[in-house]
Amino acid sequence: MKKILFITSLFYLTSANSQEKDSTAVYKKRVLETAEIEFLGSYYQQDGKHSPVGGGIGSEELKDYTSNIVLSIPVSDDGVLTIDAGFSAYTSASSSNINPFVSDGSFTTTTNNNNTGASRSMNSNTPYTNKDDDYYNTTTTVPAPYGSPWIESTGASRKDVLKTLSASYSHSSDNRNTIWNANASVSKEYDYQSFGVGAGLAKLFNDKNSEISLKASAYFDKWYAIYPTELHEYSLYGMHFQNSGYFKGVNILDEYGMATTNYLPKSFHPFSNEKRNSYSMSLGFSQVLTKNLQASVFMDLLYQDGLLSTPYHRIYFADKANYYIGQPRYIPIYDSPGNVGVFRLADDVERLPKTRFKVPVGARLNYYINEKFVVRSYYRYYADDWGLEAHTASIEIPYRISEYFTILPMYRFYTQKGVRYFAPFEKHYSFQKYYTSDYDLSSFDSHQYGIGLSYSDILTRARVLKFGLKNIDFRYNRYERSDALKADIFSLGIKFVQ
Repeated sequence: MKKILFITSLFYLTSANSQEKDSTAVYKKRVLETAEIEFLGSYYQQDGKHSPVGGGIGSEELKDYTSNIVLSIPVSDDGVLTIDAGFSAYTSASSSNINPFVSDGSFTTTTNNNNTGASRSMNSNTPYTNKDDDYYNTTTTVPAPYGSPWIESTGASRKDVLKTLSASYSHSSDNRNTIWNANASVSKEYDYQSFGVGAGLAKLFNDKNSEISLKASAYFDKWYAIYPTELHEYSLYGMHFQNSGYFKGVNILDEYGMATTNYLPKSFHPFSNEKRNSYSMSLGFSQVLTKNLQASVFMDLLYQDGLLSTPYHRIYFADKANYYIGQPRYIPIYDSPGNVGVFRLADDVERLPKTRFKVPVGARLNYYINEKFVVRSYYRYYADDWGLEAHTASIEIPYRISEYFTILPMYRFYTQKGVRYFAPFEKHYSFQKYYTSDYDLSSFDSHQYGIGLSYSDILTRARVLKFGLKNIDFRYNRYERSDALKADIFSLGIKFVQ
């Protein structure tokens, strides 16, 4: 924050100095008359049954809270500096299962390898004596680890905070027909960091009825890879990992629920390169066709190289034996939400090519029916060299219900054909080179319905300190995917001007 205040002060001084130098220049309207500050917040929640951390099955429950402060400052008649600082905090049942194993005393090791049942006791220090339907005259010893892809574990990976900071500067020519901009950004979370730079140029002509724009950007990211617990221990201790570290003294079960030492995930090896670089170039053209109709088209070229896999997405091979930790009675119902006591050990993690080339192209068409109605439509086609193809179409119809209020209904349809490397839980084979069970890369359709309400007051009558309220924007969206993933998104934006 000290850096932000320093930069802000510096540009105010620069602005004042520039105004003194321009005192003899011809008057021109400033690009941005006064400083603006915008507060943005959102809440997102989702649930599904295809967790990629569980190799394609398990809870995808996730909650995310996001907040941003965007400060726009007119540093001269022609230039605007924008600073965007924010954070995003989430809790995730899916990512919590990077380490799915807990030992809270609800499951104890027994002489006949039967469990005492999670419903019996949460006190690990008191031998259980009640006799219910899952008690088999066993001897209680010590708490044993267990887990499930359907419940959230207590591991540190169940929550994280993403912190972001970006700054951009745009400059307009005296006639406002040429605008160039540059930007830089950084972000950091527990196992990932990103640094990005970019620049763009826009040219208006034909009495500002036509605009062509070009933008280039690059991101230099780095993973701090974390792996599923069982694979991490294997990479750490090698062939004898079951007698070392986390697994020392822990029973591993085969598919019949019998203790075994045969589990050996030989396909796994840590990634040697944890960098990910992304480069993009965007070309856009917009045209005012009539006084009511505006159209635009765009095309992007994107290239990525480096670690494009997610290091903690598990893979289970169809040609490998199955091994578990937990309560054997849940093994027959492993892939159903009724399993609350056993977790299957992975064969490997997701493996994807080290490069990816993407090409989205699209168009927008806005039609101003009258002073109350506007129709905004959008279409995009996407393809990449992993075999993914997608179509997106959306429509939004803002309706001005009064001088200050506008209601914004919207609908978005999306369909995609998945990448050639995707297969569901336990459908990959160990001889394959690339594999993923992440349903974000599968074939699916989705629908998104939304409604918004916007309040605008160009006179900024309501004031807070020295700032006047310019607008408030609230939106709610419901997202539903054909693979049963469902999500709700609430967002709020409040903008003040000086």
